[in-house]
Amino acid sequence: MQTLALDKLVEQTKEEVIAWRRHFHQYPELSFHEEKTAQYVYDTLQSFGNLELSRPTKTSVMARLIGSQPGKVLAIRADMDALPIEEESTFEFASKNPGVMHACGHDGHTAMLLGTAKILTSLKDDIKGEVRFLFQHAEELFPGGAEEMVQVGVMDGVDMVIGAHLWAPMKLGKVGVAYGPMMAAPDTFYITVEGKGGHAALPHDTIDSIAVAAQVVTNLQHIVSRNTDPLDNLVLSVTQFVAGTTHNVIPGSVEICGTVRSFDAELRKSVPALMERVVKGITEAHGAQYKFKYEFGYRPVINNDQLTKAIEETVLEVFGEETLELMKPNMGGEDFSAYQQKAPGTYFYVGAGNKEKDIVYPHHHARFTIDEDALEIGVNTFVHATFKLLD
Repeated sequence: MQTLALDKLVEQTKEEVIAWRRHFHQYPELSFHEEKTAQYVYDTLQSFGNLELSRPTKTSVMARLIGSQPGKVLAIRADMDALPIEEESTFEFASKNPGVMHACGHDGHTAMLLGTAKILTSLKDDIKGEVRFLFQHAEELFPGGAEEMVQVGVMDGVDMVIGAHLWAPMKLGKVGVAYGPMMAAPDTFYITVEGKGGHAALPHDTIDSIAVAAQVVTNLQHIVSRNTDPLDNLVLSVTQFVAGTTHNVIPGSVEICGTVRSFDAELRKSVPALMERVVKGITEAHGAQYKFKYEFGYRPVINNDQLTKAIEETVLEVFGEETLELMKPNMGGEDFSAYQQKAPGTYFYVGAGNKEKDIVYPHHHARFTIDEDALEIGVNTFVHATFKLLD
C-alpha cells in the first residue's frame, strides 16, 4: 500500500477515533471489571465486518482479520482498564464513574486499535496473512490480563506482536523506540516489623517498631548502592510506611511496602534474599520480629531487534527523522511481556504531552490527559507497520 493512500484513510478516521477515546474516558472500568468497555469494543468491531470475533476472557476481546493472501500472523495489542483515581479535570467527557479514571492512556490505546482495525478491515484484499487485534483487560493489576489471554490461546500461531503506549512525558509529534530492554520487571515487597508497644514516655519498656523499621528502610538502600554491580539496572523504592495511632504511644508494629524494578533475571532472583538478610539482621539486633513477603510481578519487556527496526523504519518513512526518538529503557512495568514469551515482540511509545495545552501531568495523576492529536499518529504507525511486517 502506498503511504499517501494509507495516510488519507487514517485522516478520515481521526474524528471517530477521538470520539471513541472520549467515550471510554467517560465510562472507565477497573481491572477485571471491563464488562461494558469490552462489549462496546465487540459491538464496534462487529460493525466493521470482515472480522472473526471472540471473547477470550470475560472482559477481553479478540478480532481476527484473515487476509486474502497467505502470510504470517501479526498481533496488535491494546489495554482497556482504568485506575482507582478520582478525576480532577473539567472536560466535558470527564469520568462519570466516581473514583475511577483513565489516568494512563488506555482509553486512547483502545481507540487507536479500533481505528487501526477499521482501516485494515477495509483493506482485507491487500493483506498477506492475518492481523489479530487483542483488546486486553487488566494491565494495571497483577497477575494481569495478558497472562490470562496467553493461557487461553490468543497467541497460538502468532509470529510477531506489537503494542504502543501513549506517553505524556514525550511531546506530541514524537514516536519512541528502544532496542532490547524497554521496561522493567515490577516486583512488590511487604515487610512487617513487630516490636513491643508502650507509652512514648517510657521507651525503655518497649521495642520501638518505628525506630527499628526506619533503620530497615535506610539499610535496604544499601542493596542497590553496595550489594549489586553499579552497571546493573536496579531500583528499590519503599512507598508505604504505616504505623501508630496517636502522639504518645509507640506502636507495636510497622507495615512497610514497596517495589523493586530490574531487567536481569539472575539479579532479580537474588534480591529477595538480600532484602530479607537486611530485615532479619536489623530486627534481631533490636529484639524485634519480622514478616517478609516478596511477590514477583510481570516480566521485563525486552524488544526484538528486527521488529523494532521495522517500527523505526516505519516512523522514518511515514513521519521523517524529526519524529523518531531512540529511547533508553525505563523502570516502569508492563504485562505486554507475557505476549513476548510466545512470539517476538516490540513495544513503542507515542508522544502525547503538550505544554502549550497544559498537558503536563504524569501518568496516574488525577489531572492526567493526552493530546488527542497523538491518536492519529498511533493509528498511522500501526497501519503502516502492519503492511511492512506482513510484507
